[in-house]
Amino acid sequence: MKRQIAAGLGAATLTLGIAVSTGASADALPQTQQQTSSRVEIASSRMLETVHQWQETGYWCGPAATRHALTARGIESYSQSELADRLGTDTGGTDHISQVTGVLNDLGAGNYKTVETLSDPMSDSQKAALWDHIVESVNADRAVVANIISMPSSKPDHYPNSTIYHYFTISGYDSDTDRVRIVDSAFGVARYWLPFDQAARLIAGKGYSYHDA
Repeated sequence: MKRQIAAGLGAATLTLGIAVSTGASADALPQTQQQTSSRVEIASSRMLETVHQWQETGYWCGPAATRHALTARGIESYSQSELADRLGTDTGGTDHISQVTGVLNDLGAGNYKTVETLSDPMSDSQKAALWDHIVESVNADRAVVANIISMPSSKPDHYPNSTIYHYFTISGYDSDTDRVRIVDSAFGVARYWLPFDQAARLIAGKGYSYHDA
């Protein structure tokens, strides 16, 4: 399904181990098509460049995802350790997506806002807002950071077959294939494309941080 392009809790976060740098990267951008008019040109797909890092501890997915979003703006000077301090991350993880929003704003990444306490499953209106927020953020050269719950029924193919609390970064979209591009700090695949509906299932019940253009 080609998705229309628009012109935006709680528990501690923990992953099961740290990925290694030998993981594959599914990073190719689908063929881009464009719609043009006398006033505006809208690409049906776009992705941002980010500097990837694997998370340095089993509970630093929040700092790593925040760093990925910062690097989309060319901000590369902050280590995961420094970001963990700013986020209040401890051995239980990063407690809330709003902590990510605050740090992104404090460090000059953009005008970030938090969407939280989403129903599970998301309503149609929540999914539509998520898509619009991804498109608007990426079009403004900002990535989205998402707090997720991965379960066997919704997990990406390369994730463990268990329930995992995690953060990842969304750095692109393709409306022709209805997918979003993920930058991930764990589980062996640094970058990959995920069906939008699957991403919405992962974020449902948690929240995300997006740039309000």
